[in-house]
Amino acid sequence: MNIVGIIPARFASTRLMGKLLANIDGKPIIQHTYESIKKSKLMNDVIIAVDDEKLYDVVRGFGAKAKLTPRELLTSTDRVAYVAEKISADVFLNIPGAQPFISSKIIDEVIEPHLFDPEITITTIATQINLVDELKSTSITKVVFDYNNYALYFSGSPIPFVKDAKTNLERVLSAEIFKHVGIYAYSKEILSTISKLKPTDLERIEKLEQLRLLEHGLKIKIVVTEEESFSVYTPSDLDYARRYYSNIKMRENG
Repeated sequence: MNIVGIIPARFASTRLMGKLLANIDGKPIIQHTYESIKKSKLMNDVIIAVDDEKLYDVVRGFGAKAKLTPRELLTSTDRVAYVAEKISADVFLNIPGAQPFISSKIIDEVIEPHLFDPEITITTIATQINLVDELKSTSITKVVFDYNNYALYFSGSPIPFVKDAKTNLERVLSAEIFKHVGIYAYSKEILSTISKLKPTDLERIEKLEQLRLLEHGLKIKIVVTEEESFSVYTPSDLDYARRYYSNIKMRENG
């Protein structure tokens, strides 16, 4: 099975302009992400889909494959579909560029269901929330799913809402609440279908493109991971990422 990872990389982030070029210990975020996911045991290739010449030059500069995509493409899925259209592969991954320390195990976990069940066409990753700050953050998408691990809904708000809990800490401790790690794996056929779907009401309201898939009746298989992951959305996230990487290097150097 031929499996290709695509990293949609937009320069014009609304929350942190040019964040993918932000420096962490001498490397841009997009390079850290690329080097992390290249450790996957199941992917055959990785391509970075960029919307900006400067990003393109940086990506080519550290040796990755890059494809320029039209700036008018609105979603990461649109960029993945644009690049995938010209590639012969069985499964395509959509991997956010702002996850500099993403575990390669997560990449392999989102791929694995496609290897064993031909009925599965879309997979994504979720992990349990253990911190009140994550529960409260509207930048962190939450997901609920059924007993077969198919997604029911995604939201920036805390879902499920634990009605009887009196505090957010009690909510975190009394229920399994999951955050969505925004990595997807699509079969070639379903990605072609997705690229033709029109935007939907809930997608517009929540500003979450995966709701377009649910509203059109597509099934998204949720893979639960115990691996930790975080994305760089804001300047404070960037500060945390730099401290995190500094601590890693200190441990490695004894």
